[in-house]
Amino acid sequence: MTNGLTIRENTFTAAEFIALWESVWSGAPAFEQVEKALANSVYRVGIYDGEKIVGMARMIGDLGLCYYIKDVIVRPEYQGCGAGRMLLDRLLTFIRKNGVPGTDIAAELCAMPDKMPFYAKFGFAANEAQRMRLMLRAGEEA
Repeated sequence: MTNGLTIRENTFTAAEFIALWESVWSGAPAFEQVEKALANSVYRVGIYDGEKIVGMARMIGDLGLCYYIKDVIVRPEYQGCGAGRMLLDRLLTFIRKNGVPGTDIAAELCAMPDKMPFYAKFGFAANEAQRMRLMLRAGEEA
């Protein structure tokens, strides 16, 4: 526990995910999508103030070569109090503990430009690769 905040692993719900998403962005994914994403995440961590979730992050990956950090969200009123650091510390510890001993493992994420200095504090560095995305509508023929 830090700053009165507690960490819970692999417990936050789809409803909590959506509530946090909507505290920062609009257009939250569908409840069913979030349930499936959480069930298939390698690891997820939530930060709580009492029973209220105030931050979260999750990780996807192959458990061997690459981990991808996703959906790092801290409620605006809790930003700057150490919650984000708690999330990243826990994610990076998970990778170190669960990777193949003696090997290098890529930990990747995508960050908005204003958040890049935060991630740089952990050793993340931008590279020349450009992120590409294609949105597909599930349930429709090609």
